[in-house]
Amino acid sequence: MEGKLAFEKPKFPSTLKKVFLCETCMSGEVELHVHLDGSIKAETILYFANKRGIKLLAETVEGLLQHVAYSKPMSFAEFLAKFDHYMPAIAGDREAVKRIAYEFVEMKAKEGVIYVEVRYSPHFLANSKVDPLPWEQEEGDLTPEEVVDLVNQGLREGERDFNIKARSILCCMRHRPNWSPEVVELCKKYQNDTVVAIDLAGNEMVSCKESSGHREAYEEAVRSGIHRTVHAGEIGPPSVVREAVEILKAERIGHGYHTTDDPDLYKELLEKNMHFELCPWSSYLTSACCSDFTKHPAIQFKNDKANYSLNTDDPLIFGSTLNKDYKVAKKYMGFTDEDFMQVNINAARSCFLPEKEKRELLNQLYEAYDMILSTEF
Repeated sequence: MEGKLAFEKPKFPSTLKKVFLCETCMSGEVELHVHLDGSIKAETILYFANKRGIKLLAETVEGLLQHVAYSKPMSFAEFLAKFDHYMPAIAGDREAVKRIAYEFVEMKAKEGVIYVEVRYSPHFLANSKVDPLPWEQEEGDLTPEEVVDLVNQGLREGERDFNIKARSILCCMRHRPNWSPEVVELCKKYQNDTVVAIDLAGNEMVSCKESSGHREAYEEAVRSGIHRTVHAGEIGPPSVVREAVEILKAERIGHGYHTTDDPDLYKELLEKNMHFELCPWSSYLTSACCSDFTKHPAIQFKNDKANYSLNTDDPLIFGSTLNKDYKVAKKYMGFTDEDFMQVNINAARSCFLPEKEKRELLNQLYEAYDMILSTEF
């Protein structure tokens, strides 16, 4: 039986060997929390809107971004409404679905990412066998399963062309528990091709205790060896995080900022080495956290040596790249070069790759950072 990964205490180099790609970001990043439908190029949205005769709020990139992207805090509901402006141009179109996956990989490769897990709801990109149909579409013939296959194709072709490893996570939606049984079955069918996990996203006020569709889907995921992450503690209270861990058996927490509001829960998850997928710039724009970055929970995670990563969440809407999140962490939260290296090592250790591929990824990072990786059995 293959042993678990173990590591020597990191020996950070006094000067970085071949780390920096830009002012703050590194050559050798790992990103675990980013949404495919929040990462689409504005040019691609306009192309498919024109091709399909779908009228948007603007006909130029600059005009579209004025409606879709923003840089000052809004409510979480206002953030979610941004998707309504452009998703009708993409959903239900085979060429569009495959293309946004391919272009996503290209985008991340340009940012210096060597491994990424991108998440999406297959049902939000489909227009057939979905109840209700999303984005006020008319019935078509693109099913959630074919969406997964098309995204897989785009990711694989992107890997081939841009020298980056990309995997996907399929999202259940809190307000659509009737979709969740199919989501977990798609996770099982396409496990490691390229799907590596299941997620639960949406309004955290919708309790999983009262939504048997979500609970049963996650129970099946556990039985089937499907990895599990859950959006929790982003805008919701610590009780949502506890629910994710105790009921849904989450292995990672998406966001999780408000976990720190419950010291007992926070201590418990620190001891369990729970991974938190933090998205600093996102948390500012969605009003999930205090607008004063010097009081951001990421600082407590860092000081407590928690297991966490830095991620972009929805770069189209937030007008961001990983570089922006790193700059925020460096300027306002006191992150050092060593902290950024540790963040990426945390992410690699907590990614959902099979153990052999995880070892290879960690070796890449340790080589880039001039550090030592050891294993024990």
